[in-house]
Amino acid sequence: LIIGLSLFAIGETLLITANQGVSPYTVLAQGISVQTNLSIGVSTFIISVIVLFFWYPLKQKPGLGTILNIILISIIIDLSILVLPYPKTFFYQIVQTIIGVLVVGLGSAFYLTTNLGPGPRDGLMTGLTKLTNLPIALVRAFLEISAVLAGWYLGGTVGAGTLIFAFGIGPCVALGLFLVNRLFN
Repeated sequence: LIIGLSLFAIGETLLITANQGVSPYTVLAQGISVQTNLSIGVSTFIISVIVLFFWYPLKQKPGLGTILNIILISIIIDLSILVLPYPKTFFYQIVQTIIGVLVVGLGSAFYLTTNLGPGPRDGLMTGLTKLTNLPIALVRAFLEISAVLAGWYLGGTVGAGTLIFAFGIGPCVALGLFLVNRLFN
């Protein structure tokens, strides 16, 4: 669980420092950070706690993984943003973005296989899917697009990295799950 959450946060930070666009909820965290002068980690923490409050009417129950997700990812983003590279050329920014998505995918695989509770955003997605009977892909797309639009409006970075994340995260999580299952089962 700790390894997975750490890798997830480092992957997100690689996207941030590549400066080519970030994952949807990180766009929102960046936008809040721009508007409030809070760090991206603190903004991520606040978003996660707010999302967790939406679980209550959906009858979702957090687990240890949910709580550690909120705390560790926020802290690790703020710590790793100080030490990870900030590439200057477009080529290296895109390379770092791709590496970031791969690392998020691997971290997700470690985290998901522990079965210790979904992250706040995943719990909201599954809760809304149960409530509305809409397809999970539609609910997830609505949540992600809403986060991107709100974050972009507030000043978050949307760019090539956002698209690379959107199209690459599914295959990267699948690859991560394959590797984790192969290595540890």
